[in-house]
Amino acid sequence: MILVLNCGSQSIKWKLFDPSPLTKGEGFDSNLKVRKEGRVDVFEKRNYEKILLGELGKLEKYKKEIKKIGHRVVHGGERFKKPLVVTKNNLKSIEKLNRLAPLHNPFNVLGIKFSQSVFPDAKQIAVFDTEFFSALPEKAYTYPLPEKIRRKYKIKRFGFHGISHEYAAKQGAGIIGRDFNNLKIITCHLGGGASITAIDKGKAVDTSMGFTPLEGLVMMTRSGSIDPGIVLYLNSKMKNLDFVLNNESGVRGICGLSDMKDVLKAAKKGNKKAKLALDIFVYSIQKYIGAYFAILGGCDLLVFTGAIGAGSAKIVNMICKPLPILKNTKVLSIKSNEELAIAQKIRLVK
Repeated sequence: MILVLNCGSQSIKWKLFDPSPLTKGEGFDSNLKVRKEGRVDVFEKRNYEKILLGELGKLEKYKKEIKKIGHRVVHGGERFKKPLVVTKNNLKSIEKLNRLAPLHNPFNVLGIKFSQSVFPDAKQIAVFDTEFFSALPEKAYTYPLPEKIRRKYKIKRFGFHGISHEYAAKQGAGIIGRDFNNLKIITCHLGGGASITAIDKGKAVDTSMGFTPLEGLVMMTRSGSIDPGIVLYLNSKMKNLDFVLNNESGVRGICGLSDMKDVLKAAKKGNKKAKLALDIFVYSIQKYIGAYFAILGGCDLLVFTGAIGAGSAKIVNMICKPLPILKNTKVLSIKSNEELAIAQKIRLVK
């Protein structure tokens, strides 16, 4: 059996897969059947370890059957570009990347460590969100900084949400009955974090998140791209700028709300700040769609995924309706299934 553990900063999700064939028509990616699954939201970080142990405890009765445990790890840096069997040494290297994805990697690493403790005989395998973007064109991943600085500090565009973008794009291609490797696709992962990716003939050619998951689209609590001069200016004025940019900015910074359902309700009631936050969120996505449409030379398929992308037809309509360039583009909303995508990736890992 295969267990996939997806430890996020605000939730813990897991799925236990029985690798027996599915009957025809039950799924585009097939061959893995969910035996058991769970999800718990974590609102107080101080309770995270207790909750995680509780979730893993629900699976101890399968201890002898679970042979592989897959872990979503957001940042793989330059070194980790494929699914990786976790060892004591490479786990230390993964842990060093925590500072580049402070809202994600520390919890991913915690999931690995606790799984090692509860399931010592299972093979722990890390699957990286950055993998899908490891072959970005040089013109897309290079930042216009002095070469000596780029080399010394390993600064480049890594991209994130890759597991979700790849899964949604492949699912979308299957739904419209087209070859994934012969399509121009734009995928929008919209949730607490948000990113957009341009895919040409099965390869990611650009993506909105960069060296860290802070760049790009306006997000629920993250600023997205802003003038670097603002960062330099504020850094001389305040001490907790990193926290502000990651946790108090974006939609929350505009209207004080960080749940899109609450933002939509407030905007409907006439709350001007909520309406402005919604307009800014949508506008940032529209700009990227336009840019990627130009880069790809058109778009056969536009896919929305993530809690907002697959859960809010209203937001998808707000984004797409004013864009005449999409008149010949298929538009789909697909529920994310990172756990299935991870299980598929680790099945053949030895």
